[in-house]
Amino acid sequence: MLYWLYEITGGEGPFNLFRYITFRAGGAFFTALIFAFLFGKPLIEALRRTQKKGQPIRDDGPETHFVKAGTPTMGGILILSALLVGTLLWARLGNGYIWIMLMVTYGYAAIGFADDYAKVSKHNTKGVSGRVRMALGLGLAFVAALWTMYLHPDALSGRLAFPFFKDLLLNLSVLFVPFAMIVIVGAANAVNLTDGLDGLAIMPVMIAAATFAVIAYAVGNATFADYLGVHRVPGSDELVVFVAALIGGGLGFLWYNAPPAAVFMGDTGSLALGGALGAMAVITKHEIVLAIVGGLFVVEALSVIIQVLYFKKTGKRVFLMAPIHHHFEKKGWKESQIVIRFWIIALILALIGLSTLKLR
Repeated sequence: MLYWLYEITGGEGPFNLFRYITFRAGGAFFTALIFAFLFGKPLIEALRRTQKKGQPIRDDGPETHFVKAGTPTMGGILILSALLVGTLLWARLGNGYIWIMLMVTYGYAAIGFADDYAKVSKHNTKGVSGRVRMALGLGLAFVAALWTMYLHPDALSGRLAFPFFKDLLLNLSVLFVPFAMIVIVGAANAVNLTDGLDGLAIMPVMIAAATFAVIAYAVGNATFADYLGVHRVPGSDELVVFVAALIGGGLGFLWYNAPPAAVFMGDTGSLALGGALGAMAVITKHEIVLAIVGGLFVVEALSVIIQVLYFKKTGKRVFLMAPIHHHFEKKGWKESQIVIRFWIIALILALIGLSTLKLR
């Protein structure tokens, strides 16, 4: 919105600052952060009054989780509200990729909100049917995939890029749509599965998002794209503003979500943020790199898939409990140990993912 001041004034005087993505990204970050700090406590109090019993705790979960009974959920509302204010205020709203990100993020937020509401109102862990959630998620991903193909340059539309190779592009044609849908839906559900301990999901999400902000800036800038040998996606650099707002809102949320959590993110936040990561990967043509940068989320999702399939076939379990962070809880690791060690892993994977920009 503030970018319009640059366009209206022709960049005269101090309004020229709004031309620069880095300046607007800084504004988006601090706007979202301040918003989260200002409204975090009132929101948590409102959630606590509304939900009364808070998020239902799994009966078969780790024993240490029963002390968390009564903690309100849907804290993702705080992140998403701060993100929306920061993005609408500072992003260039004529950029189509920004609207794709908003559609995916808040579409998945709506699905997560419905699931959280069902759990809280019925006070059980079932929520909305998995088939309904999947169908709605696939529908959103379908629209996002088609929209992205439409906005991508003709030379990149419907094509899959590979890390470590400068010129290799695989033309998937119409098959790019189901591929992109899998990326977005998979990312959304993987982050959702990771959100099981205080602070566990939000920091890796911010690390992965920051990594994709660097990627988006590189592939959106002609000079950097040419220097690094990556496929240029004009306009994708505007996603830096979106990510800055996400990180600002995420840090504000982490202030209240740090152990012991005053509020849980809930599916409202985890599905939305995971979907956002998937959409960023599709827009920047770095879908495969997402599997590296978001490797922690991939492992969490795989641990559930392996556990379910192996149990159905043999009646035995591979892990003491899935997702894998619960396995380590059952082995006696403290929650803070798991969270910090997983943060470290997420940071290492992000650095490996960033290296793919240069190693070509």
